[in-house]
Amino acid sequence: METHNPYQLALKQLDRVARKIKLDPNIHEKLKYPKTLLIVSIPIIMDNGKLKVFTGYRVQHNIDRGPSKGGIRFHPDVTLDHVKALAMWMTWKCAVMGLPYGGAKGAVACDPKKLSIREIEKITRRFTTEITPFIGPRKDIPAPDVYTNPQTMAWMMDTFSMHSAHAVPGVVTGKPLAIGGSFGRMEATARGCIFAVDEIMKYLGKELRGSTVVIQGYGNAGSFAHKIAQEKGARIIAVSDSKGGIFNPDGLDYEQVQAFKKKTGSVKNFPGAKNITNKKLLELECDVLIPAALENQITVENAGRIKAGLIAESANGPTTEAAARILFRRKILVIPDIVANAGGVVVSCFEWAQNLMGYFWTEEEVNRRLKDIMVLACRKVWELSREKRIDLRLAAYIVAVERVAEAVRLRGLYP
Repeated sequence: METHNPYQLALKQLDRVARKIKLDPNIHEKLKYPKTLLIVSIPIIMDNGKLKVFTGYRVQHNIDRGPSKGGIRFHPDVTLDHVKALAMWMTWKCAVMGLPYGGAKGAVACDPKKLSIREIEKITRRFTTEITPFIGPRKDIPAPDVYTNPQTMAWMMDTFSMHSAHAVPGVVTGKPLAIGGSFGRMEATARGCIFAVDEIMKYLGKELRGSTVVIQGYGNAGSFAHKIAQEKGARIIAVSDSKGGIFNPDGLDYEQVQAFKKKTGSVKNFPGAKNITNKKLLELECDVLIPAALENQITVENAGRIKAGLIAESANGPTTEAAARILFRRKILVIPDIVANAGGVVVSCFEWAQNLMGYFWTEEEVNRRLKDIMVLACRKVWELSREKRIDLRLAAYIVAVERVAEAVRLRGLYP
């Protein structure tokens, strides 16, 4: 039976690569386990005067290539296994992009949609206080993820700085520009995804201009993917958020959809479009499908009904391992998450470097550097996939795991 446990999926992916490259069993054993697992209680006084305790997590998977790096998500369904999987995926993502990082991830089990801004700030500051001994510009650098944003990072940076008695902008990335953020960071995940789609389509003899695009998820990554793909001449025929989706074969205008969502809280019921479920949206016929929501969206149950020519995984782990095999047999190309959504961590790396040296780049320079890294990674993964006759996911994981394994070999085991 197919497992939807993200950590078990991550382990299966590692096992598959280890067999393919004949990975040293000792290194394989080390890479299966996170370096650090931290679970904290977060007691806060709610707006009604009652005390409520939330649970927070920070997992550092690996630091052999550098300090660990990874986002913080606020979500009611998050579990320790979710965070362990995401931390491992961050290790591979940083490695395949050639960044000087290992992987980490953090989360708080809460529903931000049911909390006031003041309550979210309290949770953020108490969570940051609890994990302060474990994070820092040279140790572990958090960033935004699902239902967190630049304001969340501002609170985290301020809290850490108060404990340090001086400003430490490099402790987190994805911050507002006024306190050390980088130009281009807000759109980076989406921009990197579209750069990857553009590059892979070139190898296929196609182009994004004139293509039809479907986007599941309309948070930061999904909404900016809509904007950037539209600017490049693509026709976005369907988008969705957690409340449902909308479909218009003639295309959906970014500015109009964004304004409607801001006004109503959802894309659902957008004038001139047909409402559609998230499930049906994934099965629409299109040139490019961008899952930009949560894990386990494409499974064995629906993989046989996917009609996209190309899938770019802007979310983390949206396709299960069994579903990926079905898509490969059906010749549906999948740009894996560790490549397709790596734009965020690439520009986070730029932000971190700018914070450490106290010198900042223009938005044009950030985007140019991002494109260079995305193109280089896509080319490496594409060439390996053609050479070995394997899917892009396995090729990306081989590149990543080999790079991390080499670092492990060179550093050795202490003590």
